[in-house]
Amino acid sequence: MVAITIKDVAALAGVSVATASRVLSGSPATSPEARASVVAAAARLDYRPNAQARALRSTHTESIGLLVSDVRNPFFADLAHTVEQAALAAGYVTLLGNANERKEQQDRYLDTLISRRVDGIVLAPLGDGSGSIRSLIQRKIPTVFVDRTVDGVDVPSVTTDSETGIRQAVEHLAAAGHTRIGYISGPQAISTGRDRFAAFTRAVAEFGLSQDPELVYFGDFQAASGSLGVHALLELRQPPTALLAADSPMAVGAIAILHKRGMRIGRDVALIAFDDIEWFALLDPALSVISHSVEEMGRIAVKMLLEVIGGGTPESVVLPSELIIRASSAMPLAGAAGATGAPASVSPASVSPEFVSPAAGQSLRKN
Repeated sequence: MVAITIKDVAALAGVSVATASRVLSGSPATSPEARASVVAAAARLDYRPNAQARALRSTHTESIGLLVSDVRNPFFADLAHTVEQAALAAGYVTLLGNANERKEQQDRYLDTLISRRVDGIVLAPLGDGSGSIRSLIQRKIPTVFVDRTVDGVDVPSVTTDSETGIRQAVEHLAAAGHTRIGYISGPQAISTGRDRFAAFTRAVAEFGLSQDPELVYFGDFQAASGSLGVHALLELRQPPTALLAADSPMAVGAIAILHKRGMRIGRDVALIAFDDIEWFALLDPALSVISHSVEEMGRIAVKMLLEVIGGGTPESVVLPSELIIRASSAMPLAGAAGATGAPASVSPASVSPEFVSPAAGQSLRKN
């Protein structure tokens, strides 16, 4: 198929190439007759401007890049949708890349986005800030980190305060009588993996629970490591009676293995996941989660990126997290003295859809 060029449009319209170019770029310095002829010719030929050629003549491409760490993760799929819609509403198209939790793949996509001359990039970063992330900073390409950060890299970011939700989860499990909580952690090379593990470590110490290092399995934020983590934790001489998975894919892997082993979630073992995926509430039993707003995160990330593109320096934003209690963790541990499934200061009869734990000072939702 032969590509239609602006020369073809000019010839059909009976004007010069310069006149056709001015009309198609929106310049008012043309006659009404010339504008009508050029517009009609472009429509007849189904002419589409060459975006790359226009980018070479302009400082803007009306496009942004979005690089997520794993597009199979429902959290990042929802984030991509929110970012794409917010960017489109602002007049930008989004080029999506998937790092697949691999720094090498991240760098390849970043190099491509740089070469495509995108106006800015929203990035869930991997690694230590070397490689293509360093190139982004050196080239002063507008960049916003989302969900994750990189130590020592001064870039505006939108992240989640994991501390509150994880503390609520540990308090809830402790009140149900659990003293040995198995934690399926994310990798410590990623900020969210480090932050959530540190929050869990502080919480189990605060509530006087077992700090046995064997109760922690370090995964990679993907489903297979959730499965391996459950295998490892349940084979301990003193296995945990409750599990907390640091993200949704690892929770999915954990659920699969618990079912395979014939264990009843919510009865034989309690389970809580970080990230509230829509269908988690539809499981039987419904899964307790630590929730934070991916939609708000995506909208704020785009707003911040547009500020950076416009020359601004927005402040980083930290969004809240909270525990949502469902059936997977609501039942008290069998034989636990005084366990009620809710914080000890709240009687079971008085628990409402929204209740406050005096110890945590945070609202815990039940649904």
